[in-house]
Amino acid sequence: MSTDVSRTTLWHTFSVRDADAMVAWLRAIGFTEHATYRDEADPSVVVHAEWAWPGGGGIRFGSERADSAIAGTGPGAAYLVTADPDAAFDAAVAAGGTVVRPTVDQDYGGRGGSVNDPEGNHWSFGSYQPA
Repeated sequence: MSTDVSRTTLWHTFSVRDADAMVAWLRAIGFTEHATYRDEADPSVVVHAEWAWPGGGGIRFGSERADSAIAGTGPGAAYLVTADPDAAFDAAVAAGGTVVRPTVDQDYGGRGGSVNDPEGNHWSFGSYQPA
C-alpha cells in the first residue's frame, strides 16, 4: 500500500442501487477494475469496489446497504478530466447516460459536457484541469 501523499488523487465515493449496472457503466466509459469485493451470501451485492481512471484517481462504490460506511451517498456528482472529453461523453451516452449538457468549448478554457448515469449521478467530462 502506497503512503506517498505528495501526489494528490481523488477517489469519488457513492452508493448504488444496481452494482452490476454501475460496473458496466464504468467499464464502458473507460474505468478499469482495481478491486471489487462482493457479499459471499449474495454476489449481486458489492461490499466495496475501487475502479481506476487511467489518468489517476477513480471511483469507490458499494451497493446501498444500511450497514455500509457509504450509505446514502448516491446520487452524487463528479468531474472527470480527460484529454478527449468528446469520446468519454459519447461513450457515457452510448452506455445509457442521459444528456444534461452537450459537449462544447467552455469560455473558461477546455471543452466539456455532462450526463446523468443510470443511477442518477451527474458526470461532467472535460479537458479543463483546475489548478
